[in-house]
Amino acid sequence: MSTARIEPIKPHMGGIVHVAKEHLLEDQTIAAVREALEDRGVLVFPRMNLTDAEQLSFTDKLGKRVNYNRKAPGRGDDEDVYAITLDKKVNTQPEYVLGTFFWHIDGVTIDQPLPKATLLTARKLSPTGGQTEFASMYAAYENLPETEKQALEGVKVVHRMEASMRPVFDQIPEEDLARWRAMSAVMTHPLVWTHNSGRKSLLVGSHADSVVGRPIPHGRSLLVRLLEWAGQPAFSYRHEWQEGDLVIWDNCGCMHRVVPYDENSGRRMHRTTIMGEERVAGSARHG
Repeated sequence: MSTARIEPIKPHMGGIVHVAKEHLLEDQTIAAVREALEDRGVLVFPRMNLTDAEQLSFTDKLGKRVNYNRKAPGRGDDEDVYAITLDKKVNTQPEYVLGTFFWHIDGVTIDQPLPKATLLTARKLSPTGGQTEFASMYAAYENLPETEKQALEGVKVVHRMEASMRPVFDQIPEEDLARWRAMSAVMTHPLVWTHNSGRKSLLVGSHADSVVGRPIPHGRSLLVRLLEWAGQPAFSYRHEWQEGDLVIWDNCGCMHRVVPYDENSGRRMHRTTIMGEERVAGSARHG
């Protein structure tokens, strides 16, 4: 019997994992977490207070770790721990973090399987803002009217890193554009992702730039409406952080964003990532 007990937070979203730190790496706990991750989307381990080494050990038990942010500034004590902060001494390119103020899914503009899951430990909080919001893309799809599900079948969307950066800038500097284009790919993904499990989810976010075969305003209007639909309270959860909290989310089934916070607060979150095994079926680089 598992030593971990998972308490649902909302009907479609979220779970609180009740487990002592000394039982965290046990096989029964790992099995319970894996099973709950797709079902609940986001799992909260209150005040777990993991060190970087402990977080990496837990990450490795859950799957194979990956670090796709080596080119971005910010790291913890280990190169596979990414420090998310606006502290100018650590992060000299804040646009990557400022872009997370908007709904997104990690890794959509990289030509590889999407990261399976992300683990985040709160090291230092801002006195205002800084909550992280999560939205279930499974629930968002499953609760669409049947006529709309049918209308979305076969629709393809072009995703670009620069699209996710547009809200951050009044005017994007050319040198930044060139850097982003060198470190990312323009990807075409189906709007409805049919997973290996057979479940379907929406694939939208700030990086979703246009709909293939539709005029720009028509396509972007559809993407905005679906973003609003997916982010509604019924399908989403806002986490009020406490220092030491550990949160894991299913990056293939959830989008997320952070509520803006004081850039001088020193807010710092340590992230590790589990490698994905599943490409978005029907995806391709966009020429």
